Amino acid sequence: MQTLLIVDDLPENLIVLSEMLQPFYRVRVANSGPKALRVAITAPCPDLILLDVMMPGMDGYQVFEQLRANPATCDIPVIFVTAIDSPDAELRGLEAGAVDYITKPIVPPIVLARVRTQLELKQAHDWLRNENSYLEAEVAKRMAENELIQEVSIRALAHLAEIRDPETGFHILRTQGYVHLLASLIKDHPRFQATINDLYIKVLTRSAPLHDIGKVGIPDAILRKPSKLSADEWTIMKTHAKMGSDAIAMAECDITDPLDFLKVSKEIAHWHHERWDGSGYPDGLVGDAIPISARIMALADVFDALVSKRVYKERMTFDEVRVIVADGRGQHFDPDMVDAFFANFDDFCAIANQYREPDSI
Repeated sequence: MQTLLIVDDLPENLIVLSEMLQPFYRVRVANSGPKALRVAITAPCPDLILLDVMMPGMDGYQVFEQLRANPATCDIPVIFVTAIDSPDAELRGLEAGAVDYITKPIVPPIVLARVRTQLELKQAHDWLRNENSYLEAEVAKRMAENELIQEVSIRALAHLAEIRDPETGFHILRTQGYVHLLASLIKDHPRFQATINDLYIKVLTRSAPLHDIGKVGIPDAILRKPSKLSADEWTIMKTHAKMGSDAIAMAECDITDPLDFLKVSKEIAHWHHERWDGSGYPDGLVGDAIPISARIMALADVFDALVSKRVYKERMTFDEVRVIVADGRGQHFDPDMVDAFFANFDDFCAIANQYREPDSI
């Protein structure tokens, strides 16, 4: 049964309205504005309020304002019931936000019809609100599922390269951590703020594991060679950058709308071995011609390679790595990124330690 709250300072008016409405609804009454405000927030909460305008102390408009100001009562529809029978008064009530305006003396069939209409409208409104809440929750759930599927798929693809190159077991987690941290540190820098925002950082971090996906196309004899590569072998090894971006581009052909994470994935796969001075590969890009994502990935990838043990090298100390990265400032790496890196060097070292691999390979 739906609940009505009748507010009027005159007992006779409360009796008349209550007797009229009680056969159809649960009726609660209040003989003052303050009491009405208390009753409105106690169970069973009203589905509709019939509110007298002219009351001593706190009039109907003041009660209405407080009802609207309280989140617990702001959505309860209100019908003003008053002896003031003028277009201006009715207009004021409706402009204030009342759903209807009934003048005294009341006509029972009209009151019942208007109450029924407003309750039906409220039912419809509540149903739509609940349905919208359900749909919003369902959309959020599906989006979360899609993001999880996307992340799992990215990790699965990245592990294909990792399986071929088993000494990099935690390389993915470490480089994701470095990339996220470095991008967050330079987000507000004038050179990068037009590109880097929270969404970009999220996409970049998610895409980072695919930077070496092209290694699946490199022969084991080269990929796992414990000694220095020959010139011909190095030429083959360098093709992994383009092979990675080509593989992502082929996957991109199967979708109708472009995805940011595939765009960024292609950038970091293709250009994360470019160098600030143009001596990198595969295209010899110089400075700002290298995408920001690839520049971030370049510093993260080199840092991780230096602090990690490989079949062909021992792990370097953080102090040794600091010297090498400093030497690469303005040559291998974007100088502003290096500055941010050194300003927070201990945080990068902490990520390296958090996901450090055992010395045995």
